[in-house]
Amino acid sequence: MPPDSPIRRIAHLDMDAFYASVELLRYPQLRGLPVVIGGGRRRLDDALRETYQDTPLAQIPPEAFPILADYTGRGVITTATYAARQFGIGSAMGMMKAAKLCPQALLLPVDFEEYRKFSRQFKAIITEIAPVMEDRGVDEVYIDFTEVPGGQREGGRSLARLIQKAVLDATGLTCSIGVAPNKLLAKMASEFNKPNGISVVFEGDLQSTIWPLNVRKINGIGPKAEAKLSARGIVSIGDLAAQPLHLLQEHFGKSYGAWMHEAAWGRDDRPVVTESEPVSMSRETTFESDLHAVHDKAELSGIFTELCTSVAADLKRKGYLGKTIGIKLRYGNFKIVTRDITLPEATDDAALIRRTAGLALKRADLRLRFRLLGVRVGKLEPKNSQQNPAPGQQNIAGAATDSIANKEPELF
Repeated sequence: MPPDSPIRRIAHLDMDAFYASVELLRYPQLRGLPVVIGGGRRRLDDALRETYQDTPLAQIPPEAFPILADYTGRGVITTATYAARQFGIGSAMGMMKAAKLCPQALLLPVDFEEYRKFSRQFKAIITEIAPVMEDRGVDEVYIDFTEVPGGQREGGRSLARLIQKAVLDATGLTCSIGVAPNKLLAKMASEFNKPNGISVVFEGDLQSTIWPLNVRKINGIGPKAEAKLSARGIVSIGDLAAQPLHLLQEHFGKSYGAWMHEAAWGRDDRPVVTESEPVSMSRETTFESDLHAVHDKAELSGIFTELCTSVAADLKRKGYLGKTIGIKLRYGNFKIVTRDITLPEATDDAALIRRTAGLALKRADLRLRFRLLGVRVGKLEPKNSQQNPAPGQQNIAGAATDSIANKEPELF
């Protein structure tokens, strides 16, 4: 790096309890209370609003909301307020289990449309200030501060404060930001001072700040790898950094072992990628109780159609077509199966996606009840990049697509 080049400063911004925080904008009277978000769609919300149809949402009394103690079903928690997390409740936890930890927690259903709206809003604010941003999901992004005016001041803290305030002023939501020499360390740093915090890691902070942390703080080391490391006396990131490279590769494989070694030493050259092509788009839903393809045909038919319609809408909104249509099932025993069919031509047509997904569904074992149903469209291509096929090819492809569309109806 030339001597006059700016020091690399990468930020990781993570919205604080994003879904729950959006709900608290709608229901500010629930602030400070244990609240979980999850379960079946918005039926609970609709029932609540029907009862209090003449009352502003912000004035519905907290005691009117359903509580976890009364919940029955197999739904999982999407997220929880910090007040609920103090009881040990976390994302992906079964709601029946969470009810034992905090039976008085209030239950709100998910509203993904509202969350996506706020997601687009806060990301637009960020790119107005710092245009080099990598979208990492509905509630987190990476931002390259390096060349942004003010991005080097206080190691990036000054710019982080500006972004944090801009997001809060525009949305009413708080976020936590970590700034570091790279994405790996920035993601760790964003967790140091939640909620509504800013943490800055400098090049010389590796041994004092990073090495004392547990190895699980490295994004990419999961529970299985942690257990394997712990069995060898490797608990902290410092312990991991002290291991010879060849030993890590011997126990964890050449590639993963080498990555562990680099991560423990805080090395990460990955760029902040502003645009990336999606591999697939999907929608799925978990039922509150297991359903059967025959006995629950009417209910499943509506859910299946909604999933296909939603995926088609996602494709149209983002300007993509897809060739491979697939389904995903999770049975009552938690076994997951997937099946897919590849079309001769890419599509974003909801009816064709529904028909093809139905045919893929027939290839799965539908004798068992299942608790999750998903629809996926893969092998994506930008819609505006499609070239008109030669006349002969067009006829062949069109006939093949028609043959899929005219197959006998699916099971539901």
